[in-house]
Amino acid sequence: MYPCVFKSCDENEALLDLKIATFPFPSLPPWDFKRPKTSDRVQAPIHGGSEPSTGVRKLRFRDHVGTYKQRFWATETVDVSIETENGNVVETDAMRLVQQLISCAEAVACRDRSQAALLLTDLRASAMVLGTSFQRVASCFVQGLADRLASVQPIGACAGAARAASAEWDEALSLVYDACPYIQFGHFVANASILEAFEGESSVHVVDLGMTLGLAHGLQWRKLLHSLATRASPAPHRVRITAVGANAPKLRSIGAELESYARTLNIKLDFSVVSSNLESLKPEHLKVEKGEVLAVNSVLQLHCVVKESRGALNSVLQMIHELSPSVLVLVEQDSSHNGPFFLGRFMEALHYYSAIFDSLDAMMPKYDTKRAKMEQFYFGEEIKNIVSCEGPGRVERHERVDQWRRRMSRAGFQPAPTKLVGDAKEWLSKVASCEGYTIAEEKGSLVLGWKSKPIIAASCWKC
Repeated sequence: MYPCVFKSCDENEALLDLKIATFPFPSLPPWDFKRPKTSDRVQAPIHGGSEPSTGVRKLRFRDHVGTYKQRFWATETVDVSIETENGNVVETDAMRLVQQLISCAEAVACRDRSQAALLLTDLRASAMVLGTSFQRVASCFVQGLADRLASVQPIGACAGAARAASAEWDEALSLVYDACPYIQFGHFVANASILEAFEGESSVHVVDLGMTLGLAHGLQWRKLLHSLATRASPAPHRVRITAVGANAPKLRSIGAELESYARTLNIKLDFSVVSSNLESLKPEHLKVEKGEVLAVNSVLQLHCVVKESRGALNSVLQMIHELSPSVLVLVEQDSSHNGPFFLGRFMEALHYYSAIFDSLDAMMPKYDTKRAKMEQFYFGEEIKNIVSCEGPGRVERHERVDQWRRRMSRAGFQPAPTKLVGDAKEWLSKVASCEGYTIAEEKGSLVLGWKSKPIIAASCWKC
């Protein structure tokens, strides 16, 4: 292990509390490590005083690694058999891979370049891109650790370039949309909520923040337009969609496709683009007209505005609140990837993406090219951003449903609980290509998971 010490025992305790909170383990196996008693620890000196003279050493960062490992194995997400011999745990290749990953993450966090480099060499040999589902997800974390190690510098600088859209990423996004229910689930809940808000209205306006990461063809709005044209009540006389994003040419191309499609449905669609990031967006940019019913749609977007301080996100939410939309739909990853400690974020991300890669393994063959593209170019890019970047470059700052609920309430929004659980489960039964996906309601939010591990949450809000 490596001599890396946090500033105080309080920070050590906070780190352990983070993992206990984020990994619910109703029944731990008999080999689980016990948390050190308070009496076994020496408190950090206060106000710069000298460390107490005692034979019991101060609790160190490395003391928690064993607890992390054992608690990780207690989860159901990573499908690894735990072999036993005479009642003792016998290490499997997968267990050793997890242990190496955690040890390497610790070495990188401590900026122990030599030890981390040695571990990375071993990890590259065992974390195979086309191996088991856990080897595949491990390969993405290895890349992230290597990137972080290569840029060891004052924390606050980005350890790698922020994710930029590319042809490979665009293709992978489309593949994820087609093969996995995650994004489609967000669109289903959003469209159902927007249709309810637009019921009986003649002039309606959707403001889409990010257009689902620039997903080609405007698939969410094709489905909404079709629903507006085919439902029993008359379609609105005018439909407006305003796309907000930095890639204006791409959004205009999507808008042209949607306008052409709307004409085939005899719907008058006005599509416009606001070329802006969310932090710079102003109410006047959106040109909301008097008498129109407004819906704001945010799918996998607002987490990119979360920073170390709350100012940027608060400003965006306050700006949306000024618009007084009839409904704000929020779809986000339901995981804690924005914690204050690197190792905590690393473990939470490993748990989360292991579930996603496990779902891909259940749906697709091992050597499927499309599967590899999704893993490496879409989910892998998210993993690398979480692991390798700090400061403004770390944009994949996913948070849990409870945290989003607090943020939205502070900004003046009130929850508008959805009544779609039955419809969502029926929808899932039609689109899911395998068993294992779950839908549950959590305090007004709908959560899609894999084997009960939350993946994506959708919620609706009103002013």
